Amino acid sequence: MQVLVTVGRIGRAHGIKGEVGIDVRTDEPDRRFVDGATLVTEAKVSRTLTVESSRWHSGKLLVKFAGVPDRTAAEQLRNLFVQCEIDEDERPEDPDEYYDRDLIGLTVRTADGEEAGEVRDVVHLPSQDLLEIRRPAGNVVLVPLVEELVPELNLDKRYVVVADRPGLLDPEGAEVVPTDEA
Repeated sequence: MQVLVTVGRIGRAHGIKGEVGIDVRTDEPDRRFVDGATLVTEAKVSRTLTVESSRWHSGKLLVKFAGVPDRTAAEQLRNLFVQCEIDEDERPEDPDEYYDRDLIGLTVRTADGEEAGEVRDVVHLPSQDLLEIRRPAGNVVLVPLVEELVPELNLDKRYVVVADRPGLLDPEGAEVVPTDEA
């Protein structure tokens, strides 16, 4: 079975011929953005994009999609996430890397084993990724996905341990977000 995995976010247009910069979210950009690759946008109205060409320029991946003839059309794609289909059983080569889908739904535990919530999403920022955790009271907190704060992650047993740091899981500092589950 195939599943969709986010592989990048479309950035600013580059030049006047429809190229866009890509904020790469995969460890295999040369495989995911190869000429002819089909990607799907992650948006309210999804769109299929075919890679016409790709190249590296000053450390940035530039991609030209078929049917995107100029800068104006390229700017319409800005900030859309692009996904590709992969086999459901495929895993990253590096054991310290995870797909978002593997983390969402994990039980969150404190260092002493107390259940502290559930991973609801993974937020990707330029400097680091964050786990969005819904606490039992309904509050949402964001925890940086770094070893110092998330010392244990067990996909087989479906849990993650968050370090005991003042304020990290404190509901006082968390924003209450209404759930879609009503």
